[in-house]
Amino acid sequence: MLHPQRSLSELPKMSAASQVERAVLEEEFNWLLKEEVHAVLKQLQEILKEASRRFSMPTPGLESQLKQENFILGSSTMDQVKGVLTLQGEALTQADINLKVAKSSQVLHFQFREDKQWKLQQIQDARNHVNQALLLLSSRDDTYQFKTGAEVNKLMDAVMLQLTRARNRLTTPASLTLPELATSGLMKMFTPPMPGDVMVNFYINLSKLCLTVYQLHVLPPNTTKNFKPTGSSVLHNPGAMFELNNNRFEVSHVHKVECVVPWLSDTLVFFTISLQLCQQLKDKISVFSSFWNYRPF
Repeated sequence: MLHPQRSLSELPKMSAASQVERAVLEEEFNWLLKEEVHAVLKQLQEILKEASRRFSMPTPGLESQLKQENFILGSSTMDQVKGVLTLQGEALTQADINLKVAKSSQVLHFQFREDKQWKLQQIQDARNHVNQALLLLSSRDDTYQFKTGAEVNKLMDAVMLQLTRARNRLTTPASLTLPELATSGLMKMFTPPMPGDVMVNFYINLSKLCLTVYQLHVLPPNTTKNFKPTGSSVLHNPGAMFELNNNRFEVSHVHKVECVVPWLSDTLVFFTISLQLCQQLKDKISVFSSFWNYRPF
């Protein structure tokens, strides 16, 4: 049952104890806005600067040049594909791939042309989002005075959005259709040129650098097999079909090899810690906000 609204004169006065409690909380809240918020912002900046540094590690002794790292991709249980990839920041500067052709002992060997390198867009985008988060944090230096909890929350939400986007770029590789893969610039980077029945793809998944090799066979024009083009996917399965230049293809074999990139593991940990710090600060603001919304009438 709804009670009729009482006038202010009918409401009990706030007790002296409640007034003291409110004064103490206001003092604590002002300290939070003046001191603790800036301490958290400084901590976030230090963590994210370390994350940003991971994306552009210099070569020891050559500070102007990014460090080159070689990663061997292969599997002890499956030797159809072996790859040695050279990663320099966000770019694959060299790829050396050996493919043992199914049903034969032939080994195909491909490598990047010397004038080519392949940008890993996921790493580039993640780094850009980290730098955006750092820009947001640096816009509120030690001299800036936050006036409300809502103002702090707005900044935390903006920083968390950039960090979530950065993490998602590393954890969510792009979905591609097989025709998109077949016509991508990556297929034109190898010497000798890739044959028409082999396709490759590189991507990041969490902290792993992944190489996928697809072997194809052409479906004869008079085939009775039910042709159904496959949609986009990060990883296509054997049996997937597509059409390109009036030819129909089916994926006969799929080989996926991967290798952990240690500094990507570090970066993902930095993202998690930073997001937790942002959320903890928001939670503290929320405790005070819930008090202001409560009136002990």
